[in-house]
Amino acid sequence: MANTPVPGRRERKKAATRQSLADAALRLFLERGFDQVTVTEIADAADTAVSTLFAHFPGGKEALVLGDGGERAQALCAAVRERPAGGSVLNALRDFLATRGPFAADADADYRRRTRLVVETPALRAYARRLWTDNEAVLAGVIAAETGRDPDDLSLRLLARYVLEIPDLAGPAADPRAALDTAFTHLRRGWPGL
Repeated sequence: MANTPVPGRRERKKAATRQSLADAALRLFLERGFDQVTVTEIADAADTAVSTLFAHFPGGKEALVLGDGGERAQALCAAVRERPAGGSVLNALRDFLATRGPFAADADADYRRRTRLVVETPALRAYARRLWTDNEAVLAGVIAAETGRDPDDLSLRLLARYVLEIPDLAGPAADPRAALDTAFTHLRRGWPGL
């Protein structure tokens, strides 16, 4: 069994600063609204400098809530690669999205408040959409690899884009999970082999 390296003091301090900034930002955004909070106020609440905030979150205020998107690419690829033997790519992606944002059925109250903030704040919603759609090539590539198709197949890029648009299109629906299921019903009709 391999030993997991223990982060050094510097890494622990960086992680603590990142968490402090993210916590302060979320608290202020939920109290006053995203557009009514400045980066200076967030830095002050976390007892850091504005330059420190941008060093940890170069994406600005939106990244404080949603991160930089790297986790999404890894999670999307894992959902496709680690699907059950014989399981369809589309079912794996639907099941993955069902655990995220407005689709998560068993989310706690804090997660639901954060999700509502994202869905109801135009800047956050646009940033979230970009974080998803930035993974189009990665998702199309992993689908190609897993299905033995040509990575340059336009139909796979179209499928990837449609899947990645679902959070933005179905998330604000009155019943997000029903909208998610409707979206995948249509995708299965268009890509029956997946």
